[in-house]
Amino acid sequence: MNANARRSLIEEMVAQQGEVSLVDLAERFEVSEMTVRRDLDVLEEEGVLRKVMGGAIFIGGKSTEPSFHARASAAAEEKRHLAAIAAGLLKPRQTVILDSGSTILAVAKEIRGRRLGLTVVTPSLLAAVELADEPDTTVLVTGGRLRPGELSLIGSEAEDAFLRYNCDVYLMGVAGVDALRGASEYHREEGAVKRYAARAADQVIAVVDQSKLGRVQLINVVDTQDIDEVVTDALDDHPTVVRLREAGAVVHCTAAPGSQ
Repeated sequence: MNANARRSLIEEMVAQQGEVSLVDLAERFEVSEMTVRRDLDVLEEEGVLRKVMGGAIFIGGKSTEPSFHARASAAAEEKRHLAAIAAGLLKPRQTVILDSGSTILAVAKEIRGRRLGLTVVTPSLLAAVELADEPDTTVLVTGGRLRPGELSLIGSEAEDAFLRYNCDVYLMGVAGVDALRGASEYHREEGAVKRYAARAADQVIAVVDQSKLGRVQLINVVDTQDIDEVVTDALDDHPTVVRLREAGAVVHCTAAPGSQ
């Protein structure tokens, strides 16, 4: 693993956990503590974290979003597994909304080659390009303002696009899913587009790794009762999984092979 990939993973870890240990990072990445210190120096200069005795702490709040590269690099194998399960829930000829974000981009990659004949509506240029050449697939891209880094479309034009469509399924990726507060997101305009997308679909399926369960971010997206299904790598007895099922959601707990 090169230094940039390692630092992206560290950025994601500290954003999720709040703090990281120098020793734990060295063991996880199989590098020296001196190498980890250099990584933390770089990330501190970038404003991601603050070094403390024995490690580092996150200096952002609920409104601070890790970069797309950091999210895409983190737990990539686990995301591929979740994406395969989510893609397997789709039926031929459905009209599907694919969200922006790294997890749903992984779903788009898994849809390739399945020949489902979908109509895909998406605010994600990355997802659109991924499926542009998929046989018998129609890709509709919302309008809107391009968000740098994410390559997602946001703003009133992106929101209004969903007023024109009646879709079967919305595959949603969000920064947090909590049994009481529902799904939430870091970015205000991204969150608004997600709300409109959810209203345009008969079924909302949240695809989230276990680190996002029980987390509440700045912007509300949908209420708990509006989430029909959840695909996650958490265990069946995870407290948020239990409460989501009690609230009526179907939760697919599907740990990646060898992860437990």
